[in-house]
Amino acid sequence: IPIARLDLPWWRARHEAVLHRLKQNPPELIFLGDSITQDWELRGPQPWRDFQPAWNRFYGDRNAANLGFIGDTTASLLWRIENGEVAAISPRVAVVLIGANNLGRLHWSADDTLAGIAAILTELHRRLPHTKLLLIGILPSERSAWATQTTLTVNRALAERYKPGGEVTFLDVGHVFMKGGQLDRTMFLDPLLPTPQDPLHPTAAAQEKLAEAIEPTLSALLGDRNKVTRR
Repeated sequence: IPIARLDLPWWRARHEAVLHRLKQNPPELIFLGDSITQDWELRGPQPWRDFQPAWNRFYGDRNAANLGFIGDTTASLLWRIENGEVAAISPRVAVVLIGANNLGRLHWSADDTLAGIAAILTELHRRLPHTKLLLIGILPSERSAWATQTTLTVNRALAERYKPGGEVTFLDVGHVFMKGGQLDRTMFLDPLLPTPQDPLHPTAAAQEKLAEAIEPTLSALLGDRNKVTRR
């Protein structure tokens, strides 16, 4: 079920700004998601909050648009898709990374989260029939044992549902954030905040590693040059 967040002034303003920007400059590549995606817009001042160099390296010359909204669940992303954010555009690829907030304070089940992701992909395919869809698995975090297990459950189910060669390309890049079988806390910015929080959001350096992990697949879908092979 689509759920708007129009009661939040910043969310309404960002949605309206996105609609205007997409109308002015239809993108070739879009990123749909929550705060992890929106973080690509952060510019420091600390190095671990400066995402611009990595964004420019991978996406600066690809006419990419950031459609990440802090705090969005699958339901809110679905609402945005159904209310103009993919209207009148036809990007070559849409990258989807969503679901982390379903497993936060809302505690939505794996089944509900899977249903939300499936609804998003179905709606994207219906509205953007010529756009290739790249779905990224929910990233690992350290919020609770339940969130960790539900993340694994959701990603396993997505891998089973969206097999290679289908309409959706699925990538689970959780291994990027692991070290010795454990979550690598140094790859997350949350513990570095003035009020430290549980690891959830990648640092700028970690997000660059995420971009490197998806780059071979993304470049193949876009039909352009793999940027991991050069700097």
